[in-house]
Amino acid sequence: MDRQFAAIVLAGERPGGSEFSRQLGLPASVLVDVDGESALARVIAALEASRCVSGGLLCGPDETVVRAAPQIPQILETSSFEWLAPAAGPSASALAALERMNRFPALLTAGDHALLTPGLVDDFCTRAEGLGVDIAFGLVPHTLVRSAFPGTRRTVLKFRDGAFCGSNLFAVLTPQGKAGPAFWGRLEADRKRPWRMVRHAGIGMLLQYLFGRLTLEKALESLSAAMGCSVGYVLIDDPRAAVDVDSAADRDLAESILRSEQKRQHLPQS
Repeated sequence: MDRQFAAIVLAGERPGGSEFSRQLGLPASVLVDVDGESALARVIAALEASRCVSGGLLCGPDETVVRAAPQIPQILETSSFEWLAPAAGPSASALAALERMNRFPALLTAGDHALLTPGLVDDFCTRAEGLGVDIAFGLVPHTLVRSAFPGTRRTVLKFRDGAFCGSNLFAVLTPQGKAGPAFWGRLEADRKRPWRMVRHAGIGMLLQYLFGRLTLEKALESLSAAMGCSVGYVLIDDPRAAVDVDSAADRDLAESILRSEQKRQHLPQS
């Protein structure tokens, strides 16, 4: 790859904090322990080991949380990432970080993406760069997620040509791609209700989605028009990309996946 990505890790808390972090007595949910290491530390480590990423910003948590959690300064001291105060919501934070760095291409991910790996990052970045669009996001086929992790609950986007889960991986490839986070800011309140998200792109698109007639390509065309920039996607065949850790059930799932991988790595070779 000719260009390296600057990375933005979104680690802000929603107003009042998350129920998950409160249950654990943690100042931020990204500090949840996942098999002996915090989710945030795992994300930063994966990005540092990536061939396609060169430094970036940790956007959040709030300064009061950073002061109360020595793990965060420790993570920053041993990485090429700098801290930036979060804005009012993930989209505003992403936009503020993009403005601050002013480097493209940029990779956006979440601080609770505990199963992120260097290989996953490299594959996504390389393929996103080759799309020739302003902004791209990763999608995981729901069939893969359901097969790998039966019983797990994920938000599913259902199109006529398939159902997909998000991956918390976004590539802003050009300055024009900053229109994406600005548009997402209007969607955040509906992030767990795909049909409500679709309505922001127009009533016609909403009706097609509700009646199961909307294709993914048509959705991208409508999103490109609504955002004012070209939008593409990377199809990810690793179901782990669909797992973030924002609940006790997700943490249990992530830990079971990590421990299963560790066991396979230690099996004698035949």
